Amino acid sequence: MSNEEHDAGAVPGNSDNKAQEQKPARPARRGFLTGIAALGASAATMGALAGCSSNDDDDDDSSTPPSTPPDITAQLRENVKTMVVIFAENRSFNNLFANFPGVEKPLSTLAAADYTQYDRDGTPLAVLPPVWNGMVPQAQTANHIAYQVDQAAAYMNNLPNAPFALRGPQGEPLPQGVVTRDLWHVFYQNQMQINGGKNDRFAAWADSGGLVMGYYSDSAYNLRLWKLAQEFVLCDNFFQGAFGGSFLNHQYLVSGRPPFYPNAADSVAKTQIAQLQSDDPTDPRLQPKDTSPASAMTGIPQFGASALTPDGYGVNTMAPPYWPSFSRDATDPTHADPASPQTMVPQTHDNIGSLMTAKGLDWAWYAGGWQAAIDSTASTGFPASPNFQAHHQPFNYFETTGPGTEARTAHLRDGGLGDIAVTNKFLADAEAGKLPPLTFYKPQGNLNMHAGYADVESGDRHIAHIIDSLRNSPQWNNMVVVVTVDENGGWWDHVAPPQGDRWGPGSRIPALVISPFAKKGTVDHTVYDTGSILRLATRLFDLPMLEGLKVRDDEMTARGQKPMGDLTNALSFGA
Repeated sequence: MSNEEHDAGAVPGNSDNKAQEQKPARPARRGFLTGIAALGASAATMGALAGCSSNDDDDDDSSTPPSTPPDITAQLRENVKTMVVIFAENRSFNNLFANFPGVEKPLSTLAAADYTQYDRDGTPLAVLPPVWNGMVPQAQTANHIAYQVDQAAAYMNNLPNAPFALRGPQGEPLPQGVVTRDLWHVFYQNQMQINGGKNDRFAAWADSGGLVMGYYSDSAYNLRLWKLAQEFVLCDNFFQGAFGGSFLNHQYLVSGRPPFYPNAADSVAKTQIAQLQSDDPTDPRLQPKDTSPASAMTGIPQFGASALTPDGYGVNTMAPPYWPSFSRDATDPTHADPASPQTMVPQTHDNIGSLMTAKGLDWAWYAGGWQAAIDSTASTGFPASPNFQAHHQPFNYFETTGPGTEARTAHLRDGGLGDIAVTNKFLADAEAGKLPPLTFYKPQGNLNMHAGYADVESGDRHIAHIIDSLRNSPQWNNMVVVVTVDENGGWWDHVAPPQGDRWGPGSRIPALVISPFAKKGTVDHTVYDTGSILRLATRLFDLPMLEGLKVRDDEMTARGQKPMGDLTNALSFGA
């Protein structure tokens, strides 16, 4: 993990977004209730107190006795035999779906109080900070035009304090085939940016200045995911399960909790422990260095290492204990170097895969480039091709799927390369109707939409191709597909996350539910997070609930909140 301008009274989100004129196939059906909860240094640190959505509106006929509600669990298990999760990268909901028709609070309806950004001392910014190091720092070509938008570009400076449509050098909408620079997306900074649900410190605690407020204004015309959202279900209150970045949110996807490094303070990893503003290990406020600029207008904030919390939880990128990893053990090339401070120790807590195995059910994690990475002879760093990210492989952190285990061979599978079934093993199994009951698909790096090394267009095209293949699969008639991203990638979003537990949830991200049983043409306002994927799998396959999910449920219930939904509100099994 690497680290158009509006007139003074303009409404953000209106420029060049003709999508607002479109209407969804069916209207949004649910309401979302949320209130802001103050940021505190406690185990439940963040967000807004949120309740789940209301039921669909029905005509009131008091003369008709109420019918027995359907047994959703029984219907789910009777109809759904295959659950597929496609996990892309690093986009906030606003960045791609800001003004999608039918969302509860589109960007175009916001007032200044909803988006104004504040400096590090709490004063409102007159303009957005410069886009440090530029938006497109290196020249590249898209649509046969050369693009480079560096820090010196005129419109990258003195941007109004508001969301803005990403633009090219001539003011044209930035092509989705251009790779922008990466933005910070890290555990402590994400909480500081969210600022108790106000979402008003994104520019202050970013390494990219005002770029955090950018979004794609022409998504309605170019995104294949947009068209799929119009046809199936778009969830507009779906939040990343954990604060911060890819590493932790992949861990949350499979286990509902962060990994743990025992006795971290006395280990080789002690240099990775975060320095906080208090002695409370649950404090979400990272301590800036003495040399850190006081204002967002004068420079990027400076912090020390923060991969581990003071009490030993892994919250920012740590390397897998097994190859492929960031390093290699000289005595056992199937392992990472245990002496490296970046290497996480093997994990032993339950994950969704181990629960499936205990139940006697098949499952698989297909990763693009997995076999190429396994076969790499590199001794340090990421395997170079095909742009493989070792910290995006969550099951490679667990003893149960470590080298030499039967589970590793059976369940950690090569996703292959590209869009062709001959080279993409996931596609081949999908087309042959051989996907396991629970299937995860992780696209290779250049197809995952991660800013800094991947563009939106390539990932969007790849995912649409995957969906086409699944819809033509023999398993489609009994399938539910969830398409989402791991986290926001540092991009701003205005909807306050619900208050959960110490680990999240973080910022709002896009999620689609695609299935013959989807409530088609619907925007689902139910409150979800990444753990909702685990909740659906738990209900579908009759599994015990993972401890991390129970902790979040208990903390939310204790505040009078409803726990996160399990995505069944996006499905219908009626006649």
